[in-house]
Amino acid sequence: MVEIADFISQTIKPSNNKTIPAIINANFRSTYLAFMKHGLLIDMDGVIYSGETLIEGADRFIDRLLKENIPFTFMTNNSQRTRLETVRKLARFGITVTEDHVYTSAMATGKFLGDQGANGTAYVLGEGGLLTSLHENGITLVDSDPEFVVLGEGRNFTLEMVQRAVDMILAGAKFITTNRDPSPKKPGWNNLGIAATTAMIEEATGRKAFVTGKPSPVMMRSARKYLGLETAETTVIGDTMETDIQGGVQMGYKTVLVLSGIAKKERLGHYAFKPDLVVSSVDQLDFPLKWWQ
Repeated sequence: MVEIADFISQTIKPSNNKTIPAIINANFRSTYLAFMKHGLLIDMDGVIYSGETLIEGADRFIDRLLKENIPFTFMTNNSQRTRLETVRKLARFGITVTEDHVYTSAMATGKFLGDQGANGTAYVLGEGGLLTSLHENGITLVDSDPEFVVLGEGRNFTLEMVQRAVDMILAGAKFITTNRDPSPKKPGWNNLGIAATTAMIEEATGRKAFVTGKPSPVMMRSARKYLGLETAETTVIGDTMETDIQGGVQMGYKTVLVLSGIAKKERLGHYAFKPDLVVSSVDQLDFPLKWWQ
């Protein structure tokens, strides 16, 4: 930004009383950033909102991205919601985006299974978003002899359904889980959490699940490609070291850790890897980022 500003100030003479920097800031900044081929993969819970509460300044942050034409997508491990449901939740916080701004672990799972070959079949423990994505990628949902058993978030499947999944895996089905996000371990929480259910099935079958959501390269790579970016053009913004930041580091992306969610600054030294930037919240970020050159 500085180099272009210097160049223009030496070659263009304004015909009004505005200074060159003012002209650049008013008329050129958005176009300049649009030509910069960089974009953001943004986590949601802990970055944009916490449960049902907007994180202060997150709405202004998204508004800046939209106004400055900075490519971004929300990258969430939640496979239960459809993209439309996610957009509607964001709208309740005053954030107006489209379904194109959302990339879920359900989408990553559907694409992965679709890429494994035509006419795949799956027995699914999951709900709306996951079922929709599998269908869109040509996967047939079955109740017997599946090629894959796919586990996502949900509150409507029973222990009997889990037992059926165990039997299918023991009979040769491949075990896929959309993520291993842990339970929040809060009294009154309305489901066990997908990590607990995954562990139960792994113990019962002796088979390790193949994980498609963050921090798996499956999702980290497919989300980048969904946004049309190269590795060096991608920055991940998240609130957890174990998923967003680890996944970004393993893929060679730049990473920004926000302290508005799970991560605690005093614990960062416990990890063998580190983010490129740490901020209190997304509203503290300035663009262009220092590595956007």
